[in-house]
Amino acid sequence: MKFNYLKIMAAMAALLPAAAVAQNTYSGYFLDNYTYRYQMNPAFGNDKNFVAMPALGDLNVRVSGTLHVNSVLYNVNGKTSLFTNPEVSVKEAMSKFKNNNRLDANVKIPVLSGGFKAWGGYNTVSINANVDFGASLPKSIFSLAKEGVANRTYDISDVRAHAMGYGELAFGHSRDIKEVPGLRVGATMKFLIGVANIDANFKRAKLTLGENEWTAVTNANLKGNLGGLQYETKYDENTGREYVSGLNLDGDGNIGPNGFGIGFDLGAEYQWNDFRFSAAILDLGFINFSKTMVASTEGNREFNTDAYIFNVDDEANNSFKEEWKRMRTGLSDLYQLSDLGERGSNCKSLSTTLNFGVDYTLPYYRNLHFGLVNSTRINGPYTWTQFRLSANVAPVKIFSADVNVAAGTFGCSFGWLLNLHTTGINFFLGMDHTLGKVTKQFVPLSSNAQFNMGINFPF
Repeated sequence: MKFNYLKIMAAMAALLPAAAVAQNTYSGYFLDNYTYRYQMNPAFGNDKNFVAMPALGDLNVRVSGTLHVNSVLYNVNGKTSLFTNPEVSVKEAMSKFKNNNRLDANVKIPVLSGGFKAWGGYNTVSINANVDFGASLPKSIFSLAKEGVANRTYDISDVRAHAMGYGELAFGHSRDIKEVPGLRVGATMKFLIGVANIDANFKRAKLTLGENEWTAVTNANLKGNLGGLQYETKYDENTGREYVSGLNLDGDGNIGPNGFGIGFDLGAEYQWNDFRFSAAILDLGFINFSKTMVASTEGNREFNTDAYIFNVDDEANNSFKEEWKRMRTGLSDLYQLSDLGERGSNCKSLSTTLNFGVDYTLPYYRNLHFGLVNSTRINGPYTWTQFRLSANVAPVKIFSADVNVAAGTFGCSFGWLLNLHTTGINFFLGMDHTLGKVTKQFVPLSSNAQFNMGINFPF
């Protein structure tokens, strides 16, 4: 299976609302009898034992970002067109892009989960599959695609992308500390199996327009960990150099376990009168991937290219109509990374999350309480933070619900969660970011959405 790695990045930027790290449903952080609160703070326990329905115990999908679908897609004369369409003005198109355009996505699939009371506390066991993606694209890359030769120089710096897939086997335990009334602590140990990892860091691409071609100065690195991964190469007659043009998964290896690691979640909760304070640190650990395939410019590399000479004539071979397609295929020509082969192992730290919360129960109606939680994901250029204020109510024993608002790196959102927990069955459904307008393909135009549902069997 062959494909162009940079083409994938550009296509996702153009067609997806978002595309980093396991995401939990923060709408349920304070919700009574929400089964999976322990994933956000391992000190949280449940009132009952439970067994999850395989693959559907806590299905969680998230997309978020600052680059939105309605930034790259326009309705032009009743047809969907890219922002590169000449009928979309440069001013209108470029006003939609930020200096740094973020994309972030995560799918978390629970294979098996369960919880039970024993050994003086509450215990959890879970097997999960995680797929994470993140990207960061500078405004200049869209400016080049839209404006063509409007400027003599373009500085396309800090184009980044990463993707990682791994499985986890987690064991958690929480208990009350009798010596300190009101205090409860918990910890989870995770055994991690890495399957795939890609890290792309295109540090620099400075283009200077000459009479008939660009002079390019580039600096980039690419690391890949995946069974059978090989780099496709292409020969450049101008430079006399072979460079990486894509990825090939038809190598001798097989896709499967490609690394191992360990992680920890630590948490605490303290009850003081009508207030509950909580704090947790999640995913403190690493995965050590083997057989790292490396491609690099090995520092700054200078060469000439005619890949970005555009023409406003719709009939020309290099017309605006073909511009984005050519740019996707031309990015590998632009960076010209050398295949450096296998370079040993690649130790990747997990993206650590910090959660801090405070919850207040109304003294005159104990079934209603309000909570504020701050969550910060520490992940280098893909770091994000949010504050979420929620109202949580449990009017009857078998039902609880939550509504909340949040603000942070990816803007503002409205969330909700409904939780039915009757004898023998628990079903919940909610969103941290409720869908707004969507495309015909049901892709949110705002590039922010999160969906969570689960079916569990308490006993």
